[in-house]
Amino acid sequence: MDDMRPSGGAGATGIASLFPPGLQAIYGECRRLYPEQPNPLQVTAIVKYWLGGPDPLDYISMYRSVGSPAQNIQEHWHYISFGLSDLYGDSRVHDQKLQECSPGHLCALALERELGVVVVTASCVGLFTGQDGPSGFGFELTFRLKREAGETAPPTWPAELMQGLARYVFQSENTFCSGDHVSWHSPLDNSESRIQHMLLTEDPQLQPVQTPFGLLTFLQIVGVCTEELQAAQQWNGQGVLDLLRTVHVAGGPWLITDMRRGETIFEIDPHLQVRPVDKGMETDGSNLSGVSAKCAWEDLSRPPEDEEDSRSICVGSQPRRLSDKDTEQIREALRRGLEINNKPVLPPISGQRQNHDRPQSRKDSLESESSAAIVPHELVRTRQLESVHLQFNQESGTLIPLCLKGRLLHGRHFTYKSITGDTAITFVSTGVEGAFATEEHPYAAHGPWLQILLTEEFIERMLEDLEDLTAQEVPKLPKEYSWPEKKLKISILPDSVFDSPLQ
Repeated sequence: MDDMRPSGGAGATGIASLFPPGLQAIYGECRRLYPEQPNPLQVTAIVKYWLGGPDPLDYISMYRSVGSPAQNIQEHWHYISFGLSDLYGDSRVHDQKLQECSPGHLCALALERELGVVVVTASCVGLFTGQDGPSGFGFELTFRLKREAGETAPPTWPAELMQGLARYVFQSENTFCSGDHVSWHSPLDNSESRIQHMLLTEDPQLQPVQTPFGLLTFLQIVGVCTEELQAAQQWNGQGVLDLLRTVHVAGGPWLITDMRRGETIFEIDPHLQVRPVDKGMETDGSNLSGVSAKCAWEDLSRPPEDEEDSRSICVGSQPRRLSDKDTEQIREALRRGLEINNKPVLPPISGQRQNHDRPQSRKDSLESESSAAIVPHELVRTRQLESVHLQFNQESGTLIPLCLKGRLLHGRHFTYKSITGDTAITFVSTGVEGAFATEEHPYAAHGPWLQILLTEEFIERMLEDLEDLTAQEVPKLPKEYSWPEKKLKISILPDSVFDSPLQ
């Protein structure tokens, strides 16, 4: 690869004319930042993804950054990916025609990984290319790792970390954006480090690049401790990133990850927890609008022998499929969940066929916000339920208080999307327009998608009853909570229940 890398700028002739334009555009931005390093060390996928290999990123370049002594920014290694954007423009990886996301896929949610759950709060841009839109997925990943004393070559473990995140993006077609967080539940370098999760933000130096195949930006991975991840979940990722920038040993202005950091920013400066985080949680709530989870629900109103019984979507059974329209509505709901200054609206399910030949603009989607009645899918009717049973694993269950306090009490909504099927559970408050659950019928289902409307009074009571879910000590499972007069039951179950093969 090194012997075919052009040494000139974007307009270089000769061999550069044979160089893939998307690749050349990224190299041009790298050369602008590191003119003295025209041939950096590089991790290369031995068998390219488009040839059947397991690694979606063709290359990961590793640069040595001297930092900025004037800003007290330390020397570090700078990793830059190649492959989430369209490098080639010939459809070998990214389709050249705009596509809607695949049926049944839910944007802005999480991925179950061998060691944890990846959680995102961004919207999906789909997998496509074209000069007027994003290039491929619209971004590349970067990572800044503190250079240890005496280190002459960059560690290569960040390359595998970036490949893992890229595999998630390619497999799910969910994308990342600044402020997203990733629950990894393991030291990023497989050591004993406290840095076990990630936040994402704009790279402080690399600028957006317009390529012949569309625009791409650079999203930087930032390693964080569990307590910092929890603050991002309970409040918002951008706020925690801003705090990290103010603490030199926790990243500083360029958010450099130090795997040897042994203290959280709240241990370094306890005032950060009391002032910005706790106050922000109280006044702003959380911008986490949903997660993928191990979850299920069943309709206790119907006898099991009823052919229409929605228990067919529960644990250990074959789940029904979410319709494309349901998926789009959940996607739009999650997008708007991030807009905390706007009145929360669940957009209506359109009865008309989507136009797949042109991208839906951000303006179009916002203009569709209304309290108009939902037009259900013609083959799936919306049903009002009398009694429901919700089932979550422990990790998903611990987020219920966040859902109630950080979202619903602030007039918003929160969605759990099953990682094993199309089951979805959306909690909505009385301030959310466009929901098919109402105060008269607080439990309503559209196929495998359940909506639960909770009043402020009931939310406060649930928070008291669910207080042990936020305790440090893990409750003994299974654990059941019940509100008979509301005909609602919640069970927290072991992971093994959800890991059972579908029958």
